[in-house]
Amino acid sequence: MSSLARILGFRLAQAGVVGVIVGIATFVMMRALPGDLAFRIAAGRYGYDNTTAEAAAQVRDELGLDQGPLLAFLDWIGDIARFDLGRSLVSGETVWSEITHQLGASLQLAGAAVLLAMLIGLPVGIWCGLRAGSTADRLLILISSAARAMPQFLLGLVLIVIFAVQLRLLPAAGHGDVKHLVLPALTLALGLAAALARITREATHGVAQSSYYEFARWKGLSDRQVFFRHGLRNITPPVLTYLGLQFVLLAEGVVVVETIFGWPGIGHALIHAIFHRDVPMVQGTALVMGLGFVLINTLVDLAITRIDPRGDGRSSNRAGIEHG
Repeated sequence: MSSLARILGFRLAQAGVVGVIVGIATFVMMRALPGDLAFRIAAGRYGYDNTTAEAAAQVRDELGLDQGPLLAFLDWIGDIARFDLGRSLVSGETVWSEITHQLGASLQLAGAAVLLAMLIGLPVGIWCGLRAGSTADRLLILISSAARAMPQFLLGLVLIVIFAVQLRLLPAAGHGDVKHLVLPALTLALGLAAALARITREATHGVAQSSYYEFARWKGLSDRQVFFRHGLRNITPPVLTYLGLQFVLLAEGVVVVETIFGWPGIGHALIHAIFHRDVPMVQGTALVMGLGFVLINTLVDLAITRIDPRGDGRSSNRAGIEHG
């Protein structure tokens, strides 16, 4: 069996397992939460001030919340088989349309953060990896450790104070304009860039110390030729693996950052759905997030296999995740 077929088969089976586990876990947890499910849904629809026992009873009858949990779960499984995630119990919109809007915002933010992190972290990591032990290398280790230790909510508040309050160059929160994207993307990118620089530095240093790299130099190739012909291809797999994993985590929503900057991402929306007991939204969002994780990892596996046909995508991916 080819490596491509093996990767796709493994990931397809993983997607099925993820779907079943996510469905069961979210259903059980939502049913186990304290409080009246109908009252919470009614409060999400009409507001707490306008929610009465009669409104809760009406919601209970309308949505059939008195049916047994097993029957409700089987109904949801049947809907999934028809690629129907149902409708939000609060807004009445289809779960697909709600998720599309929220996931689009999260992907936009995640993409901008990853791009900024690459622009910062990759050149710094390569530079320090080729000059291991230098002052710049030691400075990178110090700065990256400090950046990774700083909480994102604190970094976000610092950026708001500097760029929104003091300099008045960027809006503190909101969505809809490119200016609204800068501060939340930068908040996510700085910590990611620090970790990416360290990973790139380690990969570059390992390649630069290898025997084949030294042999290429011995043949008379310039440092530039050696790096682009023999170094870059071997540095890419761990870097690509780490970026793939981080993109999934960012796309699934960094709730704190989305909340601070008023960004309508899927992680922020999931918290609201849980709070209002919007079961179809919670189940649909969790399912899409879980399958998204499998999809991104599959793409990373295929890319690594393409870059380095000698390796096994899955093993490279796991190694990169453990390293990250």
